[in-house]
Amino acid sequence: MRSPIQHLAPEGLAQFPPLSAATRLGELVFVSGTPGYHADGSIDEGDFAAQFRQAAAVFKATLERAGSDVRGLLKVNMLLTRAQDVAEMNRLYAEAFGPAPYPARTTCVVAALPDPRMLLEIEGVARARDD
Repeated sequence: MRSPIQHLAPEGLAQFPPLSAATRLGELVFVSGTPGYHADGSIDEGDFAAQFRQAAAVFKATLERAGSDVRGLLKVNMLLTRAQDVAEMNRLYAEAFGPAPYPARTTCVVAALPDPRMLLEIEGVARARDD
């Protein structure tokens, strides 16, 4: 029998695009791109560190709701809109997703994200815990 796909609705945000915050198939958890929005829809404009910390907190909470955590991360994709933020992203990433060993990661600097105030998005794939 095939495992059902589980969809996690976005939680705690005033507005959200039409997508699942995460999907889970068996032991794999796929977390959608997570920007640094606060629950009321606001964002810390121009503050990369604040946006990263907020995005990481929501990303980790989504992992938890899907039955995983940062220790289960297999792959993370970081989308940044400013190349000058890469060094700071590496420092903040180590704090948020450490200690080593870290999951595989791709970092892309993109021309824009859907909301021009967004400086980054975090997405990833994890393995669910053996609860």
